[in-house]
Amino acid sequence: QVQLVESGGGLVQAGGSLRLSCVASGRTFSSYTMGWFRQAPGKEREFVAAISRSGVTILYADSVKGRFTISRDNAKNTVYLQMNSLKPEDTAVYYCAADTGIATIPRAYAYWGQGTQVTVSS
Repeated sequence: QVQLVESGGGLVQAGGSLRLSCVASGRTFSSYTMGWFRQAPGKEREFVAAISRSGVTILYADSVKGRFTISRDNAKNTVYLQMNSLKPEDTAVYYCAADTGIATIPRAYAYWGQGTQVTVSS
């Protein structure tokens, strides 16, 4: 079992930046691939980024490539999502997720945080 707690969401103007954090507790953090997903009202949960256990393999959704950066600090049991050049369409609840294999679909992840709201105003 692993418990995930996100933080860092908020309200920001278009073009601004936010950094999300997700702290994991429970079993060994370095055993898990970590992913970030988001869900806007009325829409399905969608993949944002994922990082492998060692950090060697990183995946991004096309919509965030070049603007978002995922990273992890295994010593701090934390995964980050640095979000730059934010757009109104990035508005959503952002969730971190954990599992043993890297994937881009929500059902591949067994463990989820409660989510943090990101709102980008135009």
